[in-house]
Amino acid sequence: MTISLRPIGIVHSRFTEVAGMPIQTAGAPDEPGRIEVLPEFAAGLKDIEGFEYLILLTHMHRASKELLEVVPFLDTETHGVFATRAPARPNRIGLSIVRLVSVEGCTLHFTGNDMLDETPVLDIKPYVPRFDARGTDRVGWFAARLDQLPKVRSDDRMA
Repeated sequence: MTISLRPIGIVHSRFTEVAGMPIQTAGAPDEPGRIEVLPEFAAGLKDIEGFEYLILLTHMHRASKELLEVVPFLDTETHGVFATRAPARPNRIGLSIVRLVSVEGCTLHFTGNDMLDETPVLDIKPYVPRFDARGTDRVGWFAARLDQLPKVRSDDRMA
């Protein structure tokens, strides 16, 4: 089976290299970024300004490795890639929840940027807490590491 995806837009970010980037949007809540949605998808932005948060699905275009086991940024132990958020994964699909600041034509300004400049955007979905938020204390190996989040930045080990 072959699946073909095409970008609907592109991220503009101050991050041009993987090393030093935030590893999650929660680790960079004030970091600005913007998305230029391609003109042929402009009609899809109707009513988007009514949402505070957006879910961005992206292609981690600079990740060249596709690994099934990784040592993630928040740990020193190996984990299966599907138990991590590492970029070195099959299909290299990224997920970021960002705060929408403003809409100017086909440009979405947001904060919570954890993406590289020129990251292709595959889809944008509204974040709706009643649908998307789940309360849980079962977060696997992350439980012992979440206090590290604001301090940890990415490096080039999974690029």
